[in-house]
Amino acid sequence: MTRSELIAQLAATNPHLRQPDVELIVTTIFDEIIGALARGDRVELRGFGAFSTKRRDPRTGRNPRTGTAVAVDGKAVPYFKPGKELRERVNGGPLQDPPRRPRATPVGTPVATKA
Repeated sequence: MTRSELIAQLAATNPHLRQPDVELIVTTIFDEIIGALARGDRVELRGFGAFSTKRRDPRTGRNPRTGTAVAVDGKAVPYFKPGKELRERVNGGPLQDPPRRPRATPVGTPVATKA
């Protein structure tokens, strides 16, 4: 889904809002997330996921055309970790817990029997 498709869908599901207002809302949300990441902050949207940055160390790379060594500076790259609810919905339902083994009855414990 592109940004324009998102705006069109939100405008269609919220007829009380004008499309330019929806566009402003979406742009503002994206700009705030970008600004927070640029400052080094983490953005967490409960049930959706968390945006953060990871640091990449400087390294020596190779120019693919000439094969010569090139120094690549360290940098911060954006990273997204999906939340539990998002993972569950993408996978078609709640996460399945592993089956539990029945607990063994300790020795000497009376066991109820049906009469």
